[in-house]
This record gives sequence, C-alpha cells and structure tokens, in this order.
Amino acid sequence: MAAEAEVDDAAPAKKGIPKLFIIIGAAALVVVLAGAGLFVFLSSSSAPTEEGAAEHGGDAAAAAAGHTFIFNLPPMIVNLNNEEQAGAFMKLTVALEVANEEMMVEIQPRMAKVVDAFQVYLRELRRSDLEGSAGVYRLKEELLRRVNVAIYPSRVESILFKEILVQ
Repeated sequence: MAAEAEVDDAAPAKKGIPKLFIIIGAAALVVVLAGAGLFVFLSSSSAPTEEGAAEHGGDAAAAAAGHTFIFNLPPMIVNLNNEEQAGAFMKLTVALEVANEEMMVEIQPRMAKVVDAFQVYLRELRRSDLEGSAGVYRLKEELLRRVNVAIYPSRVESILFKEILVQ
C-alpha cells in the first residue's frame, strides 16, 4: 500500500509539467507576435512611399526628398548677464533651416524682428545657462521658438549653430 501511495503522489507532478510548457509556449508566442506587429508598424510609418507622399501633399514629398534651404544670420555678440564677473560675453553665429525658397523670401523682411528677439533673450542668459549639452539644447529650442513667433505665419524648421563662443 505504501508503494501505491508513492505512485499516486508522483502522478500530479507529471500532469503539472505539460501545463507549465503550455503557459511558457503561449507567453513566447505572444512576445513574438507583439514584436512582429511592432516591427511592421514602425517600418510602415518611418519610410513613406511615393503613393503615401502623394496622398499627404507636397510637404511630405519635400520632407522625404530632404531638400531644405539654409538662411545665414550675421554673427551676434552679446554681453551675458553675469553679476560676479564683468565683461562676460557670447559670440553666436546661427543659420535658419527652412523648407523652401519661398520661405526664405518671406523671412527676409522680418529679419530685424528675429535679431531683436535673439538679442533680448541672449542678454538675459548667464554663463551657467550655457554649460553642457543640455544648456546648448535649451538655447537652441528657445531660439527656434522665438524665431517662429517673430516670423509667424512663416515657419523655420530648425536652428543650426555655426559658432558658439562664451568668454
């Protein structure tokens, strides 16, 4: 009878093992299907086709072609707001990236507004505001916001730094 009890105890353990394999297999199948779905989703949205560009208009076609125009601004030298040191300044040369040539023509008469917006903002910066890549990134984002406000309804795609010198 003791031998029969041992056999009965071992039987439930054998039934539990296939259930474990089924659960692991189902989880692996879900992960593989989710990965495949994510791959299809990302590959279809990141590479627009010519038909997709035609459906979304000329802006998508221009973006897909990668044609942008660069509008160079004159170098700017500004005093920084630095109370502990007198004479801290920054020399900055930037270029504006625009989508097409017509945008360059629209921006030209408003350049005085852009330079003014830049000068007002840059004079309030401290040397510590420009430290590290995070400081330069914040500067770039703020200049982009200010130029787009100054030239509204026209729009600049990005700001390109050609020279940054802080002393």
